[in-house]
Amino acid sequence: MELNWTTFLLEILNFLVLLWLLKRFFYKPLQNAIARRQSAIQQQLDDARKMKKEAQRLQQSYENDLAALEQGREEAHAKLQRELNMEREKQEKHLTELLQQKRQKAHVIEQRQLRESHRQQEKQALEQGSRFAASLLQAGAGPELESRLLEFLLDALHKLPAEQRVSLQQSLAGQHGPVEVSSAFPLSAGQRQRIESGLNELSGHEVQSHFRQDEQLIAGLRIAIGPWVLGANLRDELEAFAHLEEAAPSE
Repeated sequence: MELNWTTFLLEILNFLVLLWLLKRFFYKPLQNAIARRQSAIQQQLDDARKMKKEAQRLQQSYENDLAALEQGREEAHAKLQRELNMEREKQEKHLTELLQQKRQKAHVIEQRQLRESHRQQEKQALEQGSRFAASLLQAGAGPELESRLLEFLLDALHKLPAEQRVSLQQSLAGQHGPVEVSSAFPLSAGQRQRIESGLNELSGHEVQSHFRQDEQLIAGLRIAIGPWVLGANLRDELEAFAHLEEAAPSE
């Protein structure tokens, strides 16, 4: 077969034209389409990465918020527990104080009742002793004992402190009636004169006296001068003895 160079050159030319046509109308648009496709895919990948990052950020933010919420809840629970503990301790302390006060009050009432019981027992004992002593003294009372009590009374008038003497003198000065002198036994004229002399000496002037007998005195005398009562008799002494416990200061 003989090679035809003209035909060969035309074939080469046709091939080159075909290549140019393919490149111009097929390959280049294809490359552009592939490039646009790659660009779109890359854009989608970038958007996906952004969305993934945003999703991760949102997830981290949610987890942080959840952790903060949990921490806040735990702190609130701990605070509430502390407040409850403090309130419980406060109520327990208040209850303890109330119980202590009630115990102290009950103890005070019990002690007061005991003292009152002891006081009543002592009072009864003193009254019984007073009645017993009165019975004994009544058996031994007489003019002789009354004479000794009269001497005791006159001596007491003579030895009165200055303050009491002044007060008695003022009472005697304001006395509108006679001084009341009571005795368990009848007084002799000499005894009456001695009493009047003692009163005159005390007041500094003559004092009128009224003498009367009072057997309830058992033995001894009682002189009433205004608000003052001067006594040296067994009845007053026994009554003072019987009421000795009442005069004692209460605790």
